Amino acid sequence: MPPLLRATSMTIGTSRPGELARFYARLLDLPVTADESEWAQVRPPEGVAGFTLNFEYERHYARPVWPSVPGGQTASQHLDIQVDDLAAAVEWAVACGAVLAGFQPQDDVRVLLDPDGHPFCLFL
Repeated sequence: MPPLLRATSMTIGTSRPGELARFYARLLDLPVTADESEWAQVRPPEGVAGFTLNFEYERHYARPVWPSVPGGQTASQHLDIQVDDLAAAVEWAVACGAVLAGFQPQDDVRVLLDPDGHPFCLFL
């Protein structure tokens, strides 16, 4: 039997760690728990279950192109965020600084881009 393994966080490469941490903190209503020049973090308060997001400075970061195109920088990951009201969640995300992607592959999912170009999905 394998040892207990539990994914608890995700680290996202970016050219702007602090800005991205503040964006996701506002979007998800979570506190920024670290904001240094090359690394920032958003996580639930102590005792509250949830996922931690880390943002690490990447000197050679290139904005991904979504959907991918030949020769373009691809997104190596994206966040999936469940919502109870898709239209209201999209409106909130845009108010926080996201941009609705030009291509939407599904009726019950909305793809948005964060301020540094990472795609993320809102879904019911």
